[in-house]
Amino acid sequence: MDIRERILYEDNHLLVINKLCGELVQGDDTGDVTLADKAKHYLKETYHKEGNVYLGIPHRLDRPTSGIVVYAKTEKALIRLNEMFKGSSVKKIYWAIVDKLPSQEEGTLIHYIIRDTKQNKSIATPIERKGSKLAKLDYRLIASSKTYHLLEIQLHTGRHHQIRAQLAAIGLHIKGDLKYGFPRSNPDGGICLHARKITFSHPVKKTEIELIADPAPDALWQAFLQQVE
Repeated sequence: MDIRERILYEDNHLLVINKLCGELVQGDDTGDVTLADKAKHYLKETYHKEGNVYLGIPHRLDRPTSGIVVYAKTEKALIRLNEMFKGSSVKKIYWAIVDKLPSQEEGTLIHYIIRDTKQNKSIATPIERKGSKLAKLDYRLIASSKTYHLLEIQLHTGRHHQIRAQLAAIGLHIKGDLKYGFPRSNPDGGICLHARKITFSHPVKKTEIELIADPAPDALWQAFLQQVE
């Protein structure tokens, strides 16, 4: 899908894109083309920019996750967005398709996250341990099929693999997420975790921005979309 079709918002300071499963937000050891590379190419081509194109990255999504990614087109915007994403002023809503019903239809999960850098994985535990970080999210069940269930999740902290690890800790596994206990991969290699909605104050204009991104047009996501719309 062309990047132009996935732009959710753009002005002089911001470029917000609906990321596909499998895309890297920024470069890593693989050397694969990233969403940032595609965004820079789009800006260079569209605005006939010469030389290097500036693009700041104030937050990230895991490679197998889809949804809203905010890039900064100016240094002023990046500095302010960095502070906003570190704090609690950016409201982020995710959708996750899981294999089991939670014990309660809605609730708050509080764990302590320990990151295993060797396995690139996080473990969520109910008690604080040395080196662990507090992780908190709210969830609610918003739709179900015969086999799967759709959760809406609001993050209150931004830890490594937080949603994946916290759901696994209560026995729920995101469809396609082999790393956290789901038995089979998805055909596209991604997982059914999607950054659905973001609300924040524009870093320069100070106006409120609220953006919603639809998940990939596959049958399961579309079935759930029809239930909740």
